[in-house]
Amino acid sequence: MQYSNVLLVDNGGFFPEDDVHQPVSWFLMDAMKLLGTDAVGCGDRDLRFGIAWLKGQVKRTGLPVLCANLYDKNTKKPALQPYLIKNVNGVKIGIFGLMSDKADVGPARDSIYVVEPSNVTKTVVSELRKKGATVIVLLSQLGKIESEDLVTAVDGIDALIVGRGVPLIQTGRMVKNTIACYGGEQGQYVGRTILTLGPKNKVTAGENEMFVLGPEIPEKKEVADLVRGFEDGFNAMLAKQEKERAAAAGMRTDSTSLTADHFLGADMCIRCHPAEGEQWKRTHHAKAWATLTERHKDSTPDCVPCHVVGYKQPGGYGNNATGANMTNVQCESCHGMGTSHDAFGVQNHVLSTTCMNCHTSSTSPDFNFDKFKPYVDHAHKDSELPPLTSKSTMK
Repeated sequence: MQYSNVLLVDNGGFFPEDDVHQPVSWFLMDAMKLLGTDAVGCGDRDLRFGIAWLKGQVKRTGLPVLCANLYDKNTKKPALQPYLIKNVNGVKIGIFGLMSDKADVGPARDSIYVVEPSNVTKTVVSELRKKGATVIVLLSQLGKIESEDLVTAVDGIDALIVGRGVPLIQTGRMVKNTIACYGGEQGQYVGRTILTLGPKNKVTAGENEMFVLGPEIPEKKEVADLVRGFEDGFNAMLAKQEKERAAAAGMRTDSTSLTADHFLGADMCIRCHPAEGEQWKRTHHAKAWATLTERHKDSTPDCVPCHVVGYKQPGGYGNNATGANMTNVQCESCHGMGTSHDAFGVQNHVLSTTCMNCHTSSTSPDFNFDKFKPYVDHAHKDSELPPLTSKSTMK
């Protein structure tokens, strides 16, 4: 279904949580700008590199990042743009952002502060109405309970986008007179909020639904090109940093650096289990590393551990002193370290908890242990199984 009056917003909280991924912050802002995002909220995560960094990216991209209750300590004025009004085919829509006054604003705490949101909300809603806004949208980083309490106490907010540690709720709910959207925390869903307008373009009804951004959603070429370009450069940067760390640490390459128990690699296992090895070579597990290299994610810390053996563990990928190839999901990924082989005895079957360390709800949303286990189970013949189809994602 197509809609002519569309506003695209993001309520913030998208900056990464560690310094290694700092470039992801400017990349996501570039992507939102390319998508035509009309307004973006601000959360405490977006301040973890400092207010100057955030302002610099706002200036560079021109992306409107809004927060009505974040103030500059020196000027006593809003540190970011508090709100804006968008004219969408003759409908004036007021949009403002809020963040929690209980949040830690990180390295920016000496220069900014957050005020209690309810009084600010009353003032902003009043100003937006006076300036002609007939629809008001709040981009909230207050969390679920505080966001709901706010729109219950303060009238005039038509749509609420709830962020900061919120659950995914498939169908939005009405909180007093406000339709609320709950998109979860993983960025894998897009919410569609439909507002019905009556006389004088005032909201008479609202509804919301969440949609998963799965593989069936077609790519936008410009965004796909931006993603590939960024990932190629980011992957190369991470690979360089890893080599520099290894050199600085003076990593040993002789087998004496291994502890008593360590990973050995599939070639060692196949010596005694040739039939199982041949069956494994025909599985997706045996090609897991290629799925990273093809997408230039073979140095991405979020992805690598589930596509190799024993990531940074004794004898495993990133700490391998044996010279064995430790890429792909090999025997020891499921059955444990080869040096502990005797400890398994006849109890070497794989439990669902082993698989679900990597096949999580975010990376494999349709994973079902009973359904997928036969495709890697050594007891099954390939001819007995139908073609395998599944959804999978990479961060």
